[in-house]
Amino acid sequence: MSDVPWSEAWWWPYVFILLVGWLPTDIWRWIGVIAAGRLDADSEVLIWVRAVATALVAGVIAKLILFPIGTLETAPMAVRIAAAVSGFAVSLVVPRLKILIGIATAEAVLLGGWFASQQGFLSF
Repeated sequence: MSDVPWSEAWWWPYVFILLVGWLPTDIWRWIGVIAAGRLDADSEVLIWVRAVATALVAGVIAKLILFPIGTLETAPMAVRIAAAVSGFAVSLVVPRLKILIGIATAEAVLLGGWFASQQGFLSF
């Protein structure tokens, strides 16, 4: 038997990650999978849940565009807005893989506009 306490053993961080990180979140995922089979996708509750989730995502995107932090601050606001609008427009036009292509378009416009503004090609 080793004299090392269990809290200092090599395996303890892995057990801690499983118990505190993975297990609490994964239980809710499995409950969601089990409950989802019994829910009506057009019920009032799920329509409300989708509306709240969409509003939260829209709020986060608006915050990133209007009040960015970090490196995104260096991109001009016009470039950030153009990237969001172009990504949304492309996702409306492209029939298949619309989310993936819309995100790729928005990233390309953001990076291209940011690079052009850093090189002096664009001035806002």
